[in-house]
Amino acid sequence: MDFSIKNQLHIAVFPWLAYGHIVPFLRVSQFLAQKGHRIYYVSTPKNITRLPALPPNLRSNVSFIPLVLPQVDGLPPGVESTSELPIQKVPFLKKAYDKLETQLVEFLKSSPQVKLIIHDFCPYWLPHVATQLDINLVYFSILSASTNAFFGSLSDMLGKTRRSPEDFTVVPVWMDYPNNIAFKLHEMVSHQECEDTISDSERHGTLILNCKILAVRSCYELEPEALRVLNKIHQKPIVPLGLLPPSLFGTEDEVGDENWEALKKWLDSKQEKSVFYVALGSEVCLSQELMHELAYGIEKSELPFIWVVRNPPLVEERSAEDMIPPGLEERVSERGLILRGWAHQLKILAHSSVGGFLTHCGWSSVIESLGVGKPLILFPVGSSDLGLVARLMQWKKVGLEIERDNVDGSFTNELVAGSIKRVMVDQEGEQLRANAHAMKEIVGSVELSNKYLYEFTQLLENLTG
Repeated sequence: MDFSIKNQLHIAVFPWLAYGHIVPFLRVSQFLAQKGHRIYYVSTPKNITRLPALPPNLRSNVSFIPLVLPQVDGLPPGVESTSELPIQKVPFLKKAYDKLETQLVEFLKSSPQVKLIIHDFCPYWLPHVATQLDINLVYFSILSASTNAFFGSLSDMLGKTRRSPEDFTVVPVWMDYPNNIAFKLHEMVSHQECEDTISDSERHGTLILNCKILAVRSCYELEPEALRVLNKIHQKPIVPLGLLPPSLFGTEDEVGDENWEALKKWLDSKQEKSVFYVALGSEVCLSQELMHELAYGIEKSELPFIWVVRNPPLVEERSAEDMIPPGLEERVSERGLILRGWAHQLKILAHSSVGGFLTHCGWSSVIESLGVGKPLILFPVGSSDLGLVARLMQWKKVGLEIERDNVDGSFTNELVAGSIKRVMVDQEGEQLRANAHAMKEIVGSVELSNKYLYEFTQLLENLTG
């Protein structure tokens, strides 16, 4: 550990209220704290309590600053993150997040040593605050470089050159290399449900305009083309932070480990690379009809599997049981495990019996899978960047996307079963499996991620030095 630096920075870290954001922000905070900098991690009480415990040697350098989330009409009481909400109610969470401005200003005024804020895509009002208090802004986008490049230049984001959902279904001209990165129509329509009166594009653009550095969760070894485009269109420092593989930070989730021994015993009894793992993230909420169609496809594949089924958001009157077709569990009991709630995803993916991952295409999940060399059965459901991640992984030939109707997102269980078999066992999936295995040298490399984080740390030190 390196606490011998001459110029200790005091840095506030301010992620959006989603687990896929707060954990990468914590990982960056841990690295900076390890290098001797003082971190003030700002979030709401419930999100702070959900975070994994810090290693003892970092606790003196990281303070958690809880801000009470204001109540707004439409936001159910007690809700503090996107995982507790259906997509239609996320705009109310954004409204509440925007109201954190007053408390954040109070904290910053009481901590004049803070001269740097590492922030997320949401607080479009932060530049005004930073100017008043003479604070530098560093925008950390937890999204891939390709997703950031797809958003375009400031004039594309703030000028609203793309107005209709259809405008987002073609590869933009500025992504001037052969690629397939664009949304499907149903993905754009779905994403519009979580937009506030201040659009995500406006938030993102305003913050890029005013930040000193745009840091992205990527690396040149994986996305050289997109990083080149980002540098070209923004004309400001674009800094890849590396992929932040979980192995860099040790075991983060000890909760639920009491179930691991039984699960490991089951996996140990299976042949190498014979099992596929299914998990749709902490926030995806498919309709019962589509979940049942997916389930029938999983069954029809006739391959061993582990499927993690989470409860829908707290405010919905459904449970995990509604998502599982009646009788399915009994029919597949010889070869399939259906787990409710939480599972240790990284341990499951890393097991030698697991040969593939049917994923919702969250960037963190994709990184976990490729970090241990497992190919992807791509099933982007939900909003945000998931569709773009699926196209990127298909383009990189490490995954295969389950075919869906472009307009309404419907699919058949036959297509699900066929995609699973192609990735897991068919001859035509052999190249995907080989490519994914090779990718772990990049995605799972602790040394590579450390190198990027170290360069980022040096840039921050020079920015305020």
